[in-house]
Amino acid sequence: MGMRRSALGMKPSTLLIGLALVLAGGASAPAQPRCAPTAADAEGPFYKPGAPLREATGTGLLVSGVVKSAATCEPIKAARVEWWQANPRGEYDDAHRGSLVTGEGGAYRFDTDSPPPYAGRPAHIHVKAFAAGHRPLTTQIYPKGRQSAVLFDLVLVKE
Repeated sequence: MGMRRSALGMKPSTLLIGLALVLAGGASAPAQPRCAPTAADAEGPFYKPGAPLREATGTGLLVSGVVKSAATCEPIKAARVEWWQANPRGEYDDAHRGSLVTGEGGAYRFDTDSPPPYAGRPAHIHVKAFAAGHRPLTTQIYPKGRQSAVLFDLVLVKE
């Protein structure tokens, strides 16, 4: 009496073992990629909500990046990015506050003055990012020396 074989030429028990291995292997694979969330940093005492929409608060430093979801690494469109910083004299003023809304690809970009160090603090720019379905993020960007461009992605965590 001959052995039963499947249409693939395998014994049914071999097919079942193979299927079990494929299913078990798939269960342990990650479902989606993850991006490391951007680390939070101090808001500081000079934040004022409702910064005006603008693309520049000075010249000499281009800040750009993409707002992404940590869960999927996908860009987030229509995220709001706010920034504020000290002016070249080391004082906070409304001229160095701005906000923008990301487009389809989640990109943001603004021009500003290079912030100076002051009162024991390194040069920095405060940033807040808001997106539907994600926790707001407050962080800081620390430009180095005479840097003319900073690339800084903002990775948000889902609510």
